[in-house]
Amino acid sequence: MPLTRMIAVFLDYCSVERQLSDHTLQAYGYDLADFTAWIGTLRCKDRMFCADAVIVTDHLRAYLEHMMERKLSAATIRRRLACLRAFFRFVADRNCTPNPFDGWRLKLPKRKRLPRTLSRDETTRLLKSARAPGAVRHAAPDAPSLCTEIRLMIATGIRIGELCKIASSDVGSDGAAIRIHGKGSRDRVVYVTDAALRTELRKLTMQRQRMLGGDGPLFVNRNGTKLRPHSFRTKLRNFAGQAGVRRRVTPHMLRHTAATLLIESGVDIRIVQRLLGHSSIATTEIYTHVSDEALRSTLERANILAGLAR
Repeated sequence: MPLTRMIAVFLDYCSVERQLSDHTLQAYGYDLADFTAWIGTLRCKDRMFCADAVIVTDHLRAYLEHMMERKLSAATIRRRLACLRAFFRFVADRNCTPNPFDGWRLKLPKRKRLPRTLSRDETTRLLKSARAPGAVRHAAPDAPSLCTEIRLMIATGIRIGELCKIASSDVGSDGAAIRIHGKGSRDRVVYVTDAALRTELRKLTMQRQRMLGGDGPLFVNRNGTKLRPHSFRTKLRNFAGQAGVRRRVTPHMLRHTAATLLIESGVDIRIVQRLLGHSSIATTEIYTHVSDEALRSTLERANILAGLAR
């Protein structure tokens, strides 16, 4: 089967059987398209490498060198190789062909990056501005203010894709619990402890069910249809500017901020892991770093020199 056709089958498998998110499917599509384009250049240069030629480990090594020559980031290279590993494992299982990754012990350095979060001051200004009269709202007459969505993300740490998937039936009758449809078909329940936010969610749920005559998306866009991640990103970026936050704010920063604030408040890491929907606690451990603000405030309380002077 031609490579392009096999890629289409693989992406369909990831969508239907693995139920990966649209964001992941899009990333897989970009990565496989880049590899296919590179393979195409080899076919043009080497007539011996025909369209149906078997891809072997040497091709993968050459592609790795090609990506390094293009000076792609280490994170991008790791992601593309991970995508190719999943793809060729799928091909080997379906076609009983050799997997070019077998026997290749590839060890790329992994950069440990701290999550980008909002400071407490930035978070406070964002929420305060969201409650102010005239705050940015979605254009649909029955849509909630952007404040509700921002507060929910900061309170629970849910992903933007998960926010957009919430249906009115996913919200408990008292607004205190929400069923979240996570990555990899892993559902979980998050809890809302803020009384005001609970009331907003309860009223919004009743309003949506009344207007739709049944179940439907809880958060909608200007057309009254399900909110899309891209739409929310754009509105959040503009809204953050109105709130005086000069940095580029993304939805995932709200998730990072929620996790960091919980860890700093003394919440057990396993509770945070469950709230965020991480399959491994190793993923959650990145939030155990000491933030600059927590470090500064702790050192101020210690004030070592003042203690020595006394």
